[in-house]
Amino acid sequence: MPPLDPAELDEDQAAAVRQITSGPRGALVGPFTVLLRSPVLMDRVQQVGAYLRYEKVLAPHLFEMVVLMVARRWDQAFEWAHHQPLALGAGLEPDVVQALGEDRCPVTDDAEVLALWKVVDEIHATGGVEDATYARAVSLFGEPCLVEAVVAVGYYTTLAMVMNVARTPPETGAGLPARATAHP
Repeated sequence: MPPLDPAELDEDQAAAVRQITSGPRGALVGPFTVLLRSPVLMDRVQQVGAYLRYEKVLAPHLFEMVVLMVARRWDQAFEWAHHQPLALGAGLEPDVVQALGEDRCPVTDDAEVLALWKVVDEIHATGGVEDATYARAVSLFGEPCLVEAVVAVGYYTTLAMVMNVARTPPETGAGLPARATAHP
């Protein structure tokens, strides 16, 4: 689905573009170029994303880790290319980013990273988490952060599916790294 012609937008679409471009995103990119076909839905979806990106309580490096895990899970090159530099800028270790790109558990001493990796990995595998995984995550970063992480998995899964259906190419940056053939 190519971007819509700005000259052919209806009133609702034009209002949705003004709304998103006047906020912290500053532009209509990626999934929002597709979602603009349903401007009210696009606005509601982007409001959830704006909260997650700009108002969350979850530490930025952990949030970006979730996004990268979802991008890898759905082979979503746009999301990977957009968020990989944000993850590094937020302090996620390069070795962790590389492991996520290779779809393997990172080797790190960061207990929060390992706990969150386990949460997201279990969600992707089973649609939920085991009691021990939940308890470990809550003990490390609390229920509000855990809830935000789970919602981020769902939100970025939605965006990944939208962009995969639309075949949205990455704007910049390298594509997804090759998956590891074996897990450590």
